[in-house]
Amino acid sequence: MNFESLDPGLAEYAPAMHSALDPVLDAHLNPSLLQNVELDPEGVALEALPVQESVHIMEGVYSELHSVVAEVGVPVSVSHFDLHEEMLWVGSHGGHATSFFGPALERYSSFQVNGSDDIRQIQSLENGILFLTKNNLKYMTRGGLIIFDYLLDESEDMHSLLLTDSSTLLVGGLQNHILEIDLNTVQETQKYAVETPGVTIMRQTNRFFFCGHTSGKITKFSTLQVSLRDLRTFKVEHEFDAFSGSLSDFDVHGNLLAACGFSSRLTGLACDRFLKVYDLRMMRAITPLQVHVDPAFLRFIPTYTSRLAIISQSGQCQFCEPTGLANPADIFHVNPVGPLLMTFDVSASKQALAFGDSEGCVHLWTDSPEPSFNPYSRETEFALPCLVDSLPPLDWSQDLLPLSLIPVPLTTDTLLSDWPAANSAPAPRRAPPVDAEILRTMKKVGFIGYAPNPRTRLRNQIPYRLKESDSEFDSFSQVTESPIGREEEPHLHMVSKKYRKVTIKYSKLGLEDFDFKHYNKTLFAGLEPHIPNAYCNCMIQVLYFLEPVRCLIQNHLCQKEFCLACELGFLFHMLDLSRGDPCQGSNFLRAFRTIPEASALGLILADSDEASGKGNLARLIQRWNRFILTQLHQDMQELEVPQAYRGAGGSSFCSSGDSVIGQLFSCEMENCSLCRCGSETVRASSTLLFTLSYPEGSNSDKTGKNCDFAQVLKRSICLEQNTQAWCDNCEKYQPTAPCHSSFVLFSQIQTRNIRHLPDILVINCEVNSLKEADFWRMQAEVAFKMAIKKHGGEISKSKEFALADWKELGSPEGMLMCPSIEELKNVWLPFSLRMKMTKNKGLDVCNWTDGDEMQWGPARAEEEHGVYVYDLMATVVHILDSRTGGSLVAHIKVGETYHQRKEGVTHQQWYLFNDFLIEPIDKHEAVQFDMNWKVPAILYYIKRNLNSKYNLNIKNPIEASVLLAEASLARKQRKTHTTFIPLMPNEMPQVGDLVGLDAEFVTLNEEEAELRSDGTKSTIKPSQMSVARITCVRGQGPNEGIPFIDDYISTQEQVVDYLTQYSGIKPGDLDAKISSKHLTTLKSTYLKLRFLIDIGVKFVGHGLQKDFRVINLMVRAGLF
Repeated sequence: MNFESLDPGLAEYAPAMHSALDPVLDAHLNPSLLQNVELDPEGVALEALPVQESVHIMEGVYSELHSVVAEVGVPVSVSHFDLHEEMLWVGSHGGHATSFFGPALERYSSFQVNGSDDIRQIQSLENGILFLTKNNLKYMTRGGLIIFDYLLDESEDMHSLLLTDSSTLLVGGLQNHILEIDLNTVQETQKYAVETPGVTIMRQTNRFFFCGHTSGKITKFSTLQVSLRDLRTFKVEHEFDAFSGSLSDFDVHGNLLAACGFSSRLTGLACDRFLKVYDLRMMRAITPLQVHVDPAFLRFIPTYTSRLAIISQSGQCQFCEPTGLANPADIFHVNPVGPLLMTFDVSASKQALAFGDSEGCVHLWTDSPEPSFNPYSRETEFALPCLVDSLPPLDWSQDLLPLSLIPVPLTTDTLLSDWPAANSAPAPRRAPPVDAEILRTMKKVGFIGYAPNPRTRLRNQIPYRLKESDSEFDSFSQVTESPIGREEEPHLHMVSKKYRKVTIKYSKLGLEDFDFKHYNKTLFAGLEPHIPNAYCNCMIQVLYFLEPVRCLIQNHLCQKEFCLACELGFLFHMLDLSRGDPCQGSNFLRAFRTIPEASALGLILADSDEASGKGNLARLIQRWNRFILTQLHQDMQELEVPQAYRGAGGSSFCSSGDSVIGQLFSCEMENCSLCRCGSETVRASSTLLFTLSYPEGSNSDKTGKNCDFAQVLKRSICLEQNTQAWCDNCEKYQPTAPCHSSFVLFSQIQTRNIRHLPDILVINCEVNSLKEADFWRMQAEVAFKMAIKKHGGEISKSKEFALADWKELGSPEGMLMCPSIEELKNVWLPFSLRMKMTKNKGLDVCNWTDGDEMQWGPARAEEEHGVYVYDLMATVVHILDSRTGGSLVAHIKVGETYHQRKEGVTHQQWYLFNDFLIEPIDKHEAVQFDMNWKVPAILYYIKRNLNSKYNLNIKNPIEASVLLAEASLARKQRKTHTTFIPLMPNEMPQVGDLVGLDAEFVTLNEEEAELRSDGTKSTIKPSQMSVARITCVRGQGPNEGIPFIDDYISTQEQVVDYLTQYSGIKPGDLDAKISSKHLTTLKSTYLKLRFLIDIGVKFVGHGLQKDFRVINLMVRAGLF
């Protein structure tokens, strides 16, 4: 841009502000942005300035991206991110405005707003930008053209403006009134008087707007309406006396208001390092927040939490929670060219921060390499370049040269291409025929027909098929349409029906008339999928069918309210008792949602994301796999529990300080770091699972290089990598140094040696991109060709076999003792692995087949020499289906003990677990992965004869003491139990005793339903209920009819409906702070009911089957 039009009076800033630029400029500045700016002749030439290198931005951490010069030596007075376009606006003390486009801060426009006064506030509108100076309000286009120029009274000294709607503006300053200006008529419509003059800052929320005064007070005015024209009153609703000196800045978010300022001291005003925080619901101050910088600016940056950014004028920035403690580690420093930071602003997307300093420089900090200033920005209009010199030459010798390339002058005459109406006729596109299913099921009432929606296409949308079939999927053109005329994309038929996402169809009776036996003809129990975060159902089944894990979890019991091991044990107990009926894991998932680590890892999915399939389920279930193993390992290490809750503590599972989960899954390793100085450091560590590390450049070799799964697994376990690490000998982090070759010499080489192999080998496949998918596909093709050759067949070079070749290879004569051709396709994963630990701490891994076992003998005899054989027990796969968003299923090899308990037979069988769909499958199907729709995610291998190494006895850890009197969680609960009398030790129920039971529930999520075209209602997702009150009444004895349990269940989740007219529960009854009821935890009441069920009492009540299902209890027939 040309700076010759700048006001000559701006030169007065040069002597005072150029000291920081002499003799060199800051290294962060881009010298290309200083073109056409005249610097001090004695300064450094632009050619001598260092050019900023590319900046590495870490995701989620704010770092400096760019620094530019708005005006050399002129302090920046205000900065503002455009709310409609990807632009940053900067105003200076000289009245000059400059705009920068995009995160690269390319100069877009620069113009003079006021010749004498500084710009005090900038507000972006749809058609232009508002600039506020001392006594002038100017509205200009983004290119610098004036739309209107509104002069205020000369006695006015304005400092702040607030846009209440698209056409109404409030302007305040040091006087004792606030002006209301209509932007359409550019007139002052009203003048509101304020009791405390000096309104320098104004903020707005949905219900209120706030005024900050120079005296340190903050007043709150009620708007009550969105439009300012509907303001009922302009009187003060509340006043916060924030600081005794002066107010520096404040911001409002949600129900919190935070302010910073100056306090009066004996020597004058001093910056107060305590931020004042106010709760707008109670209109009172809460605990002040002490920070480690001198706050001058603050803004809420509500991304994941309501965190605050506090900025000092010296350039220090600290992030902290308004209701937490400030951590000195969260401080970073902005490097201003001048001594002070003058302004600070946050973009609407919260991805960018802008700082302006006293030397006219602007610093952009972002938390991503390619930030956006707004969630939805429109395109920015740029000046059109001159096209005269850039037109391409035209070759008239070409017959196919388009004449449209020839520029023609603008004319009003009729063109030759404008055909008259007599020679042309409109030809509208014909509507497609009505679906045959609609015509078949239509019922006519008069001349109007009604038919149920067959759901073959979106409502109110008629797609026009331009082609009869898609050429990309010609190989599937033989697939016929569904009977109801559903026009599905043919390639989606690749997903087998049993692998598709299953849903429960609800009726008026809920689940009572849904035929679960149609999906599960076995006696194993499935899991219901409609609960939030039920994507982990497949992994719960995998853990359940690990016999040592199942026994260990069911023997565990502790006092933690939300213990995943306890809740998983309760769920396993339900799966044991079920005879093919699906179970509900709502209690386990409720405890899972309360774990802070689960939320931090992104494992908690929103209902909308789970329904639409936006989350990457493969990555999600692999993170969940690592999380659950770590959480169970931590829960099992807690041995200090009361006698009533010891359970597994007295069994052989917890004989040492380390948990049995660690003994089962943990792999002990030695991490060796070899520095280039020659020193070697060895550190011991352990891991609960391994992640596959694929060979570099594996997808570049298209010739089909063979790479066994065992080789990839060995490379992943004994990982060797080059990295930078601390060296005790060098006493520093060695930087990488280039060598003479094209490679880089790294400072340290880290290797991993195995000291002890786990009993259960858990592998995350990490097939998260096309590169890994192509690698699996290519290795499966190579393995298929090798298997054919191994059994006597020779692979043809053509793409497909001839029909005679296929028949010969598939016949017993052509392929003796060989699986069928279909069983060999898409198979790369071995069923067994053989691992041997060498004397030099090495590891040998190879695929193990039945033929190898016949040659080497039983693997158990070789364990004395450090040889172990692992058998594949489970595979978790991600099903890619664009119609439903995908799903997760598991192939599990169910052992003999499970079949013995359920069916009374002794054998092993592979099953497919797809929520409540359970179906036996062939073992080859568990290792066949068609990467077009079936992608591996998790693998579980177990040692041979694993069950013989552990005690598999289960002892019920729930004792009778759970029924005795206990303290209430409610603070206001009366000392005497007025609604029930707890059981005495001599009143303990016995087998066959009668117990009256009643349960009340509250609603956590409303029911989702739709109204069909015929007027009937269809339930899409049922309401999520949570038990709120349990009452148990004695059925015999001297106190017959008197309750011995009347527990109100405390809940931390949001309740949308207390169902007071049915349950009698009112808001506040479940809150421990204000409740007067006998309040307990869900786990405590659950243990009481479990004990009553385990000893065999008979329950009497109404609708108990549904109540037990919601409470997550499986009760045998005949007990209610």
